[in-house]
Amino acid sequence: MTSAIYPGSFDPVTFGHIDIIKRASKLFDSLTVSVLDNKAKSALFSADDRVKMLHEVCSDIPNVRVDSFSGLLVDYVRENSFDVVIRGLRAITDFEYELQMAQTNRKLLLQADTVFLTTSLEYAYLSSTTVREVAAFGGDISLFVPDSVAKEVYEKFSKQNGEKNGGKD
Repeated sequence: MTSAIYPGSFDPVTFGHIDIIKRASKLFDSLTVSVLDNKAKSALFSADDRVKMLHEVCSDIPNVRVDSFSGLLVDYVRENSFDVVIRGLRAITDFEYELQMAQTNRKLLLQADTVFLTTSLEYAYLSSTTVREVAAFGGDISLFVPDSVAKEVYEKFSKQNGEKNGGKD
């Protein structure tokens, strides 16, 4: 049985992420989508919130489970005996970074290979950063994320804006 992990920030999960998840789930017996809980970065959503959103959008894919981790990916891979690490590529700039990370991970952990999946063309421009920036200015993110995720994003920005205005909306 081949098990794969698709790690990421997923802050928030986008249609591009979901595309990679669906495609990877067809290639491997089991796929774990795992949220990196990186305390050094200030994420819009907590790791628990991101896990919850991923659970919701992946609920119809039977061989996908959702988890979170902190620390080094290689340690998490070793602890869970994953065979493959999935990484999505949008552009050549992604490839340069992801190749360096894959080579480093391979040096630290021989048990798992990295498999790159190129993003479907319709999502090649899309990133969580773009979603956050558009939403922060009140723009329409319905083309980028599922409705349930868009609702969470708008609520988060509304709450943050309310706090900045002394609780007055």
